[in-house]
Amino acid sequence: MTNPSEGTFFLNGKDFANAGNASGSLKKVLEEMGVPPPLIRRASIAAFEAEMNTIIYAVAGIMHYYVTPGTIRVVLQDMGPGIADIDLAMTEGYSTAPDYIRDMGFGSGMGLPNIKKNADSLAINSVVGEGTTLEFVINLDKTA
Repeated sequence: MTNPSEGTFFLNGKDFANAGNASGSLKKVLEEMGVPPPLIRRASIAAFEAEMNTIIYAVAGIMHYYVTPGTIRVVLQDMGPGIADIDLAMTEGYSTAPDYIRDMGFGSGMGLPNIKKNADSLAINSVVGEGTTLEFVINLDKTA
């Protein structure tokens, strides 16, 4: 793997035309750095789910990534409605997405559970009416 890397992406709420650009860019960076494909896959899935949650629910947000020889760390901060019950939101299939979001194929209630499944650690801090900060880490000393 090459030297550490970091980057920032600005996300706009409801900007579905650009959905996936931030997580796709992170994937390319990880490929260029020589990160093993199974770890790239996990990071890409987790980053995409977090990015989509920001685009679906928030007015705007920022995704920042840090890649070191030992870890991939991704932090998303948004200006959104916040999550009233994080434990409930972590339940597979639970969703507060409106019908028009579901009609687009999103909002199935798998975003946060998929992030948790693909990350080695996940932290969520949310304030209702202000926004959410989500951080996940993937350890690079693993191959799957």
